[in-house]
Amino acid sequence: MRARLREWTAWAGILVLALSVRVAAAIVWQSMLPVGTRFGFPDSESYWELGRSLARGGPYAFGVDGFRIFRMPGYPALLAPLFWVWDEPPVLAARIESAFCGTAAVALAGVLAWQMAGRRAGLVAAAVAAVHPEAIALSILVLSEAGFTPLMLAQLAAWVAACRAGQTSAMWGWSLAGGIAGGLATLMRPSWLLFVPFVGVLGWPLAARRTVHLRVVVGMVLGLVLVLLPWWVRNYRVAGRFVPTTLQVGASLYDGLNPHATGASDMRFVPQFVAAQKQEDAENLARGIQPRGLFEDRLDRRLARAAVDWAWAHPHAVLKLAATKGVRMWSLWPHAREFQGFWLRLVLGLAYPPVLLLAAVAAWRAIRQRREWLLLWAPAIYLTLLHMVFVSSLRYRMPAMLPLMGLAAAALEDGWIGWRARAGQSLVGGGRCGRPAS
Repeated sequence: MRARLREWTAWAGILVLALSVRVAAAIVWQSMLPVGTRFGFPDSESYWELGRSLARGGPYAFGVDGFRIFRMPGYPALLAPLFWVWDEPPVLAARIESAFCGTAAVALAGVLAWQMAGRRAGLVAAAVAAVHPEAIALSILVLSEAGFTPLMLAQLAAWVAACRAGQTSAMWGWSLAGGIAGGLATLMRPSWLLFVPFVGVLGWPLAARRTVHLRVVVGMVLGLVLVLLPWWVRNYRVAGRFVPTTLQVGASLYDGLNPHATGASDMRFVPQFVAAQKQEDAENLARGIQPRGLFEDRLDRRLARAAVDWAWAHPHAVLKLAATKGVRMWSLWPHAREFQGFWLRLVLGLAYPPVLLLAAVAAWRAIRQRREWLLLWAPAIYLTLLHMVFVSSLRYRMPAMLPLMGLAAAALEDGWIGWRARAGQSLVGGGRCGRPAS
């Protein structure tokens, strides 16, 4: 009983530490922003405006052209309650909300390690996530990663529970719960839409029980569809066609694949394409041809077509860009201008390699003995492949680092157990100094 009490006290202490560090970091980050800068990242403005519109019952649209399928609704919905409390919320309130989400992610990273290697590994993983600079940075920004990360971790935890369930009903229950978490994560970040099919296909040859693997994937897909169906219906009514996520895929694709692409995001091309699409629409109207569908849909198709055409014409440049993006994502030093402070770069550079090295050790063990551990590498692999096509930065690897922290803790625990076992055998077989027993 006392041991269990100490354990829960340790968990509580870690989570209080995680929240305290994140709130303090949020205050410091906000105070360091230049005068007149509210967020520090351009994307934050759109989430903020959409959150305000949701809270006040306005149209879910953004920008002067009134784009109606511009962002997924998950993160704006998370911000909306702030506008119920304040007429114009302080940005710090949103950062503190992100800090609570980040603390939930710390707990779930611990749960994942607990599932994989026991209670002690869970505590170690939670403690590492509580103070790791990338996990802290993820928890103080007004960006969708704040809400996405705990939902992603919840899906992974449900996936493990479903695979280990002793009863069929429990397996289906956990699978549906994981799919629902994955659907909510997709409402935060649309790039997560294909994660379940990705793991379903690549995990098939590695699965110890392929029938169970297939059933879990089916349950996950059902839960995902259940959550996304209202968004799909709404988009069909707005756009007149099926839109699975948003009408920003074309812009994101062109951002990563264009004659001036470097791997970093640079959306200065958008006004040029907007002007070109408006000119085309005006010319069609002058000829008596009514443009079909939404303006943003036509713009999205134009951008996607330009990106694909350029990629087909420049395959070597595409491959070179893909390599550059992969390096940017997993670089020791961050490239984004928002993370160029010397001390920030130093701390990130020192904290990142140990987690990655231990997670790689765990992956090696997983291939040989514990294949289920590979599930915690899946977000890193999936997001890396995705951002080798689109733009890339350290920001996009941050959510994938949380499962790797759980995997690193599992590797430490596994190594500790193995060392204890070898030490015990040495003592039994050869005395304390390793000499043959007399």
